[in-house]
Amino acid sequence: MGTELTIAEKNTLTTLTTHSLGEVLKPLTNEIHLFDTYVAGTSHIKDETVFDTIKDGDTLVLQREPENRFDENAILVLNSEGRKLGYIPEKDNIVFTRLMDAGKLLTAKIDHMEPRGSFREINIKIYLVDF
Repeated sequence: MGTELTIAEKNTLTTLTTHSLGEVLKPLTNEIHLFDTYVAGTSHIKDETVFDTIKDGDTLVLQREPENRFDENAILVLNSEGRKLGYIPEKDNIVFTRLMDAGKLLTAKIDHMEPRGSFREINIKIYLVDF
């Protein structure tokens, strides 16, 4: 076993919330509200059953997707099971991309949801998780 650093494949938030250490750290964390926005691209989700798994107040996972061919600053929005809901809108993602690339943990919470024709309007609040 070497001493080199490696990038974990698992999302940090998932690791913290599914590990017993997450329960120890919870009282030591502070969520700082940064911004209100919405989830973009919900009309492109092929398996719409993912929308049945979320409700107002749920915490969502934000994950960088730098290999996205349309937007190098893309940030995926995932439910707690890691299923894709959409993206942070391109017009809003540059600051959050910089924070995440600097190692900051960001999450989102669903503020309000409702169907709007061919897409789901999911309004979210973005938070910086401070330890």
